[in-house]
Amino acid sequence: MLRIGLFLLTNFLVLILAGVIMNALGLEQTLSQNGSDLNIMSLLVFCALFGMIGSFISLFISKWMAKRSMGVQMIDPNNPKSEREQWLLDTVTSLAHDAKIGMPELGIFPSPQSNAFATGWNKNNSLVAVSEGLMQRMDRNEVRAVLAHEIGHVANGDMVTLTLIQGIVNTFVMFFARVVGHVVDKVILKNERGYGIGYFVSVMIAQIVFSILASIVVMWFSRKREYRADEAGAQLAGTGAMISALEKLKAEYDMPSDMGETFTAFGLKNGKTGSFQEKFGHLFMSHPPLDDRINALRNI
Repeated sequence: MLRIGLFLLTNFLVLILAGVIMNALGLEQTLSQNGSDLNIMSLLVFCALFGMIGSFISLFISKWMAKRSMGVQMIDPNNPKSEREQWLLDTVTSLAHDAKIGMPELGIFPSPQSNAFATGWNKNNSLVAVSEGLMQRMDRNEVRAVLAHEIGHVANGDMVTLTLIQGIVNTFVMFFARVVGHVVDKVILKNERGYGIGYFVSVMIAQIVFSILASIVVMWFSRKREYRADEAGAQLAGTGAMISALEKLKAEYDMPSDMGETFTAFGLKNGKTGSFQEKFGHLFMSHPPLDDRINALRNI
């Protein structure tokens, strides 16, 4: 909770600073002279509320969404159905204890790929799930390393941190898109009656452009987060096992991800990237290249 409070306070101060700068530059006065009664601070507060609330709603329902959208078959900690389920429970219990977090809910989802993800709003109330493909393709030392990687995400508070970053990014995307809309509608097109078509079209276009640019920032944080989770996995399960698990992933790197964007960001790896991402490198990828991750572990 302290992490959330400090992050929200920091972003609140950033929003205030942005409003002060906008007013100092005379934007509000310029718009007023052109028939707009835009209040910069009110718009910032409005965008912050919607930007942050949307992100936190997604975080709070993430476990529920994961279970249903990914078809996760939950493992009953009091009644495991097989030796495999018992081993998974024992392994995650041990890793969670070592990482000093509460025991996550644990499940398996039907996917032929080797993958796994973690989600949840609280490090003591999380969900970790692995795919059937991962259980079939990796040995138990490698599976343990993958589970340690996901436990690392939980222990580091990555889901909350990325949600807070996404929330503040959403805020500024909404805010600047609407400022652009006001400028186009009132200053350029000289519309004097309410909002014209120029406002709505320019807001829509600006929001798309700003969202693409903002995603570069979010993905940068996401890639940094993966290195930290790999390091946590190495500390909990051994560097050799973590490297071995990542090398196994390389064998099926070209397989497209079937986890969807929401959970790919919290998964073990990306699937094959599309032509847009291939052209623009790693700017829009939530995970670093596997070779870079392996080399980083070897240099620990």
